Amino acid sequence: PFIFMPFSLPVRLAILAALFVVGGIASTRAEKILGKEDPGCVVIDEVLGQWIAVLPFAALLWWELALAFALFRLFDVAKPWPVKASENWLPGGFGIMIDDLFAGIYAMLCMMVLKHFI
Repeated sequence: PFIFMPFSLPVRLAILAALFVVGGIASTRAEKILGKEDPGCVVIDEVLGQWIAVLPFAALLWWELALAFALFRLFDVAKPWPVKASENWLPGGFGIMIDDLFAGIYAMLCMMVLKHFI
């Protein structure tokens, strides 16, 4: 997040769009090379989800960053709808990317609510 957060919101959105496309292409290639679906060594999807979790915030305290990460991991592991379902919406590496996109959105929404009340 420290690399991502200094940018303006429009630049962050452009970074996320590029990361989704490049990550989808790279993940597809990794699946083919490694011969397995969603290989554990592919982590670009985790970067996308974590950066989405902090997208609307100009700055966060260290514990807020930790909370955003924990919330993202919670939704990434628990896979509530549509996180789990989305894995099959797009082919190859893009399916790897999109479920983390939705987990990141859930984490972002939780962070927005928590920041409103804290």
